[in-house]
Amino acid sequence: MPELPDITLYAEHIERRTLGEKLQRVRLNSPFVLRTAVPPIAEAEGRPVVAVRRIGKRIVLSLEGGLHLVIHLMIAGRLHWREPGGKGGGRGWLAAFDFPRGSLTLTEAGTRRRASIHVVAGDIALAAMDPGGLEPLEADLAAFSSRLKQENHTLKRALTDPKLISGIGNAYSDEILHRARLSPFAMTGALRAEEAARLYDAARQVLSEWIERLRREAADRFPEHVTAFRADFAVHGRFGKPCPVCGAPVQRIVYAENETNYCARCQTEGRILADRALSRLLKASWPKSIDETE
Repeated sequence: MPELPDITLYAEHIERRTLGEKLQRVRLNSPFVLRTAVPPIAEAEGRPVVAVRRIGKRIVLSLEGGLHLVIHLMIAGRLHWREPGGKGGGRGWLAAFDFPRGSLTLTEAGTRRRASIHVVAGDIALAAMDPGGLEPLEADLAAFSSRLKQENHTLKRALTDPKLISGIGNAYSDEILHRARLSPFAMTGALRAEEAARLYDAARQVLSEWIERLRREAADRFPEHVTAFRADFAVHGRFGKPCPVCGAPVQRIVYAENETNYCARCQTEGRILADRALSRLLKASWPKSIDETE
């Protein structure tokens, strides 16, 4: 799922290409992508874009007259920019927004249709689309720490809960926790002040660094290679590969459709956290520490 750095890049590039431009036409290739009926999406046509912003992991195109298009990419949704005269946008395209300078196209890989478009009228209706998470790059340490401890969760869950922290998902939570040298399963209720400060600093550093890196990579080109698995990540998606800090093999915990990656030596004092499926299968053979795997 595209997270805060990628969504920020998308919003910046959409703004460059559409701000002040009239939305000439909306084309829907899948009726299921549109999740609202009132106001009708046809009312968006002919209105100029007055703002483009990010709300959590959603992208908002605000149009003249108080109408807002809210795009949620979910896991496999991606955005593309097509030159004028181009078709819908290739395989798996769901919707296209045509402007004088080109078309913004929404695609989704796979067969499960989770990406969505909402059309809402007015700022109150738009605010209702916001899950309410704290913006990690805007909050101070006190606000960040208070929000973390609002409920007693694992650090992994707290960072990825959109009602608590905005814009962070599976990938960047792994990177932030590794930078902070904290276990993904540490509980927020037991977090010491020094650990909360480390996590706060790590979140701001990792997110800011990746926003700048993605800006440099994209330059003037629309970002087309948005992925949750990047070669320069420290731990996310790097199971079995050496930790860039200590060289120990990166570990993982698989659950549902997600996995958590971490370094046992850097984050859990050498302990390998139990993977529900594998640890049950291996039982006594399941390694308890990173030293048992080397």
